[in-house]
Amino acid sequence: MRSGFRVYDADTHVSPSAEVLERYLDPSFRERLAELAPYRLDVGDGLHSYSFGRKFYRRVLGEAKPRETFTGRESRWRGSKLPRPGVQDADAANRVLDMDDEGTDVHFLIPGSFMSFVGLDDPAFEVAMTRAYHRHIADFCGQYPNRLKSLIVASARVPEEAAREIREWGNAKWAVAVKPLMPTDIPPDHPDLEPIWRAAQEHDLPIAHHSSTWNPPYYPGYQDVWDNIFLGRMASHPWGAMRFVAAFIGGGIFDRYPSLRMGVLECGFGWLPFWARRMDEQAIYVGGTAPLKHRPSEYITGGRFFCSIERQEGEDMFNAVTGFLGDEVLMYASDYPHSECQFPNSVGNILAWSSLSEQTRTKLFWGNANRFFKQT
Repeated sequence: MRSGFRVYDADTHVSPSAEVLERYLDPSFRERLAELAPYRLDVGDGLHSYSFGRKFYRRVLGEAKPRETFTGRESRWRGSKLPRPGVQDADAANRVLDMDDEGTDVHFLIPGSFMSFVGLDDPAFEVAMTRAYHRHIADFCGQYPNRLKSLIVASARVPEEAAREIREWGNAKWAVAVKPLMPTDIPPDHPDLEPIWRAAQEHDLPIAHHSSTWNPPYYPGYQDVWDNIFLGRMASHPWGAMRFVAAFIGGGIFDRYPSLRMGVLECGFGWLPFWARRMDEQAIYVGGTAPLKHRPSEYITGGRFFCSIERQEGEDMFNAVTGFLGDEVLMYASDYPHSECQFPNSVGNILAWSSLSEQTRTKLFWGNANRFFKQT
C-alpha cells in the first residue's frame, strides 16, 4: 500500500534461468535437451537463458548501411535503485522486499525469453518449457500466494494442449490470466483457437496480450522497420496490441464468450480512443469478420476490456483517454524490473498526477486490475 492506496501492478516480469526451468522439465523430455544447446545462452554468474531468434537492430537512422554490431541499447536504467538479486529467477523473498519498498501489494508476473521457442519448427520445445514454467511459477508464487500472481501460457500451435494446461492450472491461486503464445502466422480469430478461449472462460481467466520486440513471437511488420531500434521500439508493442485487439473484437470472440475478459499490457494507451473509433468506422465501411452484436468501441468500454498504462504517456494523455473511455479501463503498471521502470518510485510518480480524483486513483491502482485478473 502507498499513501492509502492498494496497488496491483499489472505488468511486471520474470525470466527464470535455464537451470531453473530444467529442474521442472518432464523427465521424458530431458533426452532432447541437447538439441537446445544452441539456444542456451550464458548470462553471467554461472547462469544461462534459453532464447531463440533474437532480432538485432544494426542500422542507425540517417546511415545508408547497417553496422556490423548491435546499435540498440541493452539497458538505460530509469530508476533510482536497482532491484535486489534474483527477483526474476528464484528469489521470491527479495522480490517481495522490493514490492514493499515500492508500496505494491500484488505483482502480475509475465515470463520472458523461453517463449521465443514459438519460433522453432517443432512445438514440442515450446510446450516442454511452458509446462516447466507453470511448475516453477507455482512454487515461486506459492511462497507469497497473496502477493505474487502469474499467467498460464497457452501455446496456439497446439490448442488442445494449451486447453489441457489451462484445465490443470486454472484453479491454482497463482494463475490469474492466460497469455496466448501466438506465432506470426496464426491470427487470434482463427477457429482452431476456440479451445483456448473456451477453457479460459470456464476458469474465469482473462486473456492477456503482451507483444515482443526482440524475439519470437515477432510483432507485426518487424521486417519493415529498416533494421532500426528506434522504429522497432516505437512500433512493436502498440502495433502488436492494435492488431490483436482488432482481430479479437472483430472476430466476435467477445460475443461467443460473453464472460471472457481481454486486456493488453505494456502497449501504451493513448491509441485506444483513435483505434476504437476507427474500428467502429471500418466495421461499417468494410464489415467485420463476424457479425458483431455491438459496435467495436462498445466492447472497449463495456467492462470486459482493460489496458495497462505507461508513465511516459503522461497525466494529460491519461485524462484524455479516460475522458473518451471512462475510468474503468486503464490499470497501473511499472514494467518492473525492466529498465523502463522507475523503481522504487514507480507508484509515487503516478501519485504525482495531481488532477486525478481519489475514485479514479483507486480504480487505476487497484480496482480495474482486480476486476480484470481472476480473483484467487
